[in-house]
Amino acid sequence: MSEPAVHVDSPHRPVAAAVSQTPGPRALGPWLAAAATSVTLLLLAGRYGYHRDELYFLLAGRHLAWGYVDQGPLVPALARLLDTIAPGNLVVLRTPSAVLAGGAVLVVAAIARELGGGRGAQTFAAVLGALSGIVLAGGHLLSTTTVDLLVWLVAVWCAVRLLRTGDSRWALGTGLALGVGMLGKLLPALLAVGLIAGLLIAGPRRLLRDRWVLAATAIALLLAAPNLIWQATHGFPQLGVAASISGGDSSYSGRLDAFTLQFVIISPYAVPIWIAGLVALLRRPRWRAYRAIGWSWVVVVGVVLVAGGKGYYDAPLLLALTAAGAVVTTAWAARGSVRLRRGLLVLGAVPFLLPTVVLLLPVLPADRLPGFVVDVNYDAGETIGWPAFTDSLSAVHRGLPPEERSRAVILTGNYGEAGAVARYGPARGLPRAYSGHNSMVDFGRPPAGADVVIAVGWERPDPLTAWFDACAPAGRVDQRVEVDNDENGGPIFVCRGLRRPWEQIWDTEVRHTG
Repeated sequence: MSEPAVHVDSPHRPVAAAVSQTPGPRALGPWLAAAATSVTLLLLAGRYGYHRDELYFLLAGRHLAWGYVDQGPLVPALARLLDTIAPGNLVVLRTPSAVLAGGAVLVVAAIARELGGGRGAQTFAAVLGALSGIVLAGGHLLSTTTVDLLVWLVAVWCAVRLLRTGDSRWALGTGLALGVGMLGKLLPALLAVGLIAGLLIAGPRRLLRDRWVLAATAIALLLAAPNLIWQATHGFPQLGVAASISGGDSSYSGRLDAFTLQFVIISPYAVPIWIAGLVALLRRPRWRAYRAIGWSWVVVVGVVLVAGGKGYYDAPLLLALTAAGAVVTTAWAARGSVRLRRGLLVLGAVPFLLPTVVLLLPVLPADRLPGFVVDVNYDAGETIGWPAFTDSLSAVHRGLPPEERSRAVILTGNYGEAGAVARYGPARGLPRAYSGHNSMVDFGRPPAGADVVIAVGWERPDPLTAWFDACAPAGRVDQRVEVDNDENGGPIFVCRGLRRPWEQIWDTEVRHTG
């Protein structure tokens, strides 16, 4: 294979480095892997229950806006649409995630194909993607992560195709993907930083002033403008959320956790494969034009680790490295002792298949879920017990004197708890729940006459006594299963005697992000 060539200016191929190779032949295997992924996720979509974030998205969907404290408008709008089509149907709510996960598997294989991978390499890449933690976990829930995953992969695929063909019009695809992604959350801007840094480090730097690349930048900014404008007019609250994540006030955050997650978020089995892909992208002479992709991951993971972001932020780029590694690995398996090498690849995967499924998907009974599952997969615990959580609040509410019950409201420490009351409370006769957590604070504050509060989500009454004359324990959350999540067993307080009007404390004291 010849070394990278440089195209001259033309109306269709602006100045850009390109690789004089054709992509591998198209394969059926990736389509089968993608279909199996989506079907499996759909079959398991109705098990356990809503995740705290899904309950929040449903609430946010009732208060549509161009932005929120912790996200853009895309997922809340999608949640509202799906809940309108099929109210209360968890499978319908999660169907887009299952489909997007299958799409992510296809794009991983497509990246391998662009790098010259044959049918075997494409299928291997697709299988690695289908069994990866980020695809299975993200595809099971409606979340910004699932949208983000496909957005990043499509943007990278367009970038790889640009570098292979030298046709910088493919930058428009990257810009379109990033712009749509930033309507979900602003994280795709980190990928843009990584790609720009990669081009600055490894070239071709001329792309940074190419007209199509500049047009792609304009498209991304135009699409993201509604969310960016909302953030700007509200003082960029996402920076406050990012600061609390950096401080460890979130799942999968903290520098040590972020570093560790690099080795498990795809799969421990895939670690040597994506490392081989990274090394090949940075050092393989025939892939010189793709070095910007390898450097993009180095820059992005460096930012995540230094800033204390969540360890899965760079997972889509890890999947791109895995695609490159699949090309390298299948070429290695086709040399020398072919049977031995292929046998090692198959046998090496076996110990990771069943644990991955058990840890990341709801295959075990919720009432007998081992503690180690929640220890590894925090999100599993947050999909269990929400109806019983609401029953616990209902028992406290029924125990109030009638004159207090009529003016009582519920105050929750986080948005998931408020979302659970919104979803299950009306059938149990519960009053509306309010919360100061993230954008919940903007969805309304308690009425002026609400001086009796059922408070949940605080381990101690100390913060509450700054707002009320007295707060007394009135019960505990009993989710009727042995699961170690953020709610089970937590205290429920009844607070009386509001010290100051809600309008004076709501935005300044009750509001909190994280």
